[in-house]
Amino acid sequence: LYTPVPGTPLYQQMSEQGRMLSGVDYADVHGQFKFNFKHAAISRDDSKRFLDWAFWRDFEINGPSLYRISRTLLAGWRRYKDFPDARVRERFEHEMNRLSGVYGSALWAMERQFRKVNRSGSDQIRALRQEFKKESGIFSRFMPAILGPVFLWTTRREERRLARGKTYEPPTITERTNWVTA
Repeated sequence: LYTPVPGTPLYQQMSEQGRMLSGVDYADVHGQFKFNFKHAAISRDDSKRFLDWAFWRDFEINGPSLYRISRTLLAGWRRYKDFPDARVRERFEHEMNRLSGVYGSALWAMERQFRKVNRSGSDQIRALRQEFKKESGIFSRFMPAILGPVFLWTTRREERRLARGKTYEPPTITERTNWVTA
């Protein structure tokens, strides 16, 4: 489904049809909470349920975002590490050297975090971490043993913080400058 966003032809078309909902929080204009428009077959409340299910299903099938980023980074490295153009090789070497220790550490923490809740996901993460070890330099092979436990501890600390009701959303601040008073 496409979300009508102000300034787009879809938004204009749906506004003209009277399908845009009023009073929708502008911060949710992307439509990942509930639809910001009237759908012919799906109520706004049902849209919330369907969207939550879709995001959860995506997570179950494809894993955490950092896992996917790591997998993509490794695939790029494997594809271009022997590329004929030295500039391309150097770019991927730089990325791999810079990130492999950090990503390997994040994968170490993910693997352990998922072990109890999704064993097959944990096994996939472990396999990717092992592939990173094979492709990385010596320094990057030891980083997960040092940084991994730190990442796992901070992840669990953050879970406790969120369970107590803390949020990521900062308060909205509106600054009005250069306004001419009438």
